Formats: sequence, C-alpha cells, structure tokens
Amino acid sequence: MNLFDSASAVVVVDAGRGRVTYTPRFIDAQTAAAWFAELRRGVEWRAERRMMYDREVDVPRLVGHFRLDAPVGSVPGAILDAARRVAGELDVAFTAVGLNLYRDGRDSVAPHNDHLNELRQGFPIALVSLGATRRMTIRAKALPRKAVHVDLEPGSLLVMEYETQLHYTHAVPKTSDPVGERISLAFRVRPHLKNKSGAVYGLDA
Repeated sequence: MNLFDSASAVVVVDAGRGRVTYTPRFIDAQTAAAWFAELRRGVEWRAERRMMYDREVDVPRLVGHFRLDAPVGSVPGAILDAARRVAGELDVAFTAVGLNLYRDGRDSVAPHNDHLNELRQGFPIALVSLGATRRMTIRAKALPRKAVHVDLEPGSLLVMEYETQLHYTHAVPKTSDPVGERISLAFRVRPHLKNKSGAVYGLDA
C-alpha cells in the first residue's frame, strides 16, 4: 500500500545525511499515459550486459540514454517536456536522462548508489515514473540499515539529494506479483571532463 495520499512532496528520508522526497502526482494521469506510450514505441531500447560478481550477466531491464545539454539526434518530445517540468520544479538544469524499461516483475535494479564521479557535486537525481507502479527500497548503509519502501506511481517524482548517494542504496526489487510495464526517467547533472586534447565534454547518462 502506498502511504502517500497527497499531491504535495513528502519527505521519505531526512536524517541529516541527504533528503529524499516523493511527489505522487507530479504529472497528471493523462499526460503520464501519453508519455509512456510515446517512449515505449519511440525509444530505441537496448539490452545490456555487465560484470557482476566476477561474471558477465544480462542487465534485467532495457535501457536508453539521452543528452539534454547538447542533444545528439532526436530527443523524444516527452523527454523534453518532462525535463522542462522537472527543471522548473527543482530549478536545476539537468544535462542527461537515463531511461529504464521494466517489462514485468522479473526486471529489477539491484541495491546500489550512483557513482559520485558521474554526478555533478551538490546536484540531485530526479526520477519520474510512468506505467505500472513498482516499489523502490531505500536502505541506509550504516547500521541498523533501516529501509524505507516507496511505491512509485505513474506520474510521480522522486528526488534524491546528492548526499544520499553517500549514505543510502536504492533498488527496485523483483516481484512475483503480476505487474505491467514501467518506464523510469532518471534526470542527472553530469560533470564536465577533459579528454586528451583538452576539450571539455560531459559524461553520457
């Protein structure tokens, strides 16, 4: 059951080590459904493999990435619209968005925190959810490792401050319950790095 019954932002985590807030109806239902349909058919979803526990495994979801500061190719209108709304709400100029497509309850994200070298220091991560509701588990790294569970509804916005990546992990666990497809949009501010020629560039999402 979702504990949040207000359209206002609710503080999920705030223990002096970064704040997490959740807004259940940040985007209206009709717009959220239209964005889901556009992105489901319009994004070139990719399957990836990565190293885990000394072996290469399939990533249990499909992914997509877009730059927002210097877009290459066509960025779907739904992403540009979502980026404008999230940036306006938080007063943050996000530079990249990473997309995840969860096809059913077997797709998931293991407990992790974002790599700090891939984030601009001091800037938040903003997560917009579309499609089916999925549960996120946020767990403190320090003992007693208390966990908070948030049901991410379609049209919701979850915001994690930069400091939370130091002190908490977050995950979307697998579920045996019947559940439909879900798309998440994770907006980030990427740091600028220099390549060997001295040119400045931003990390991809």
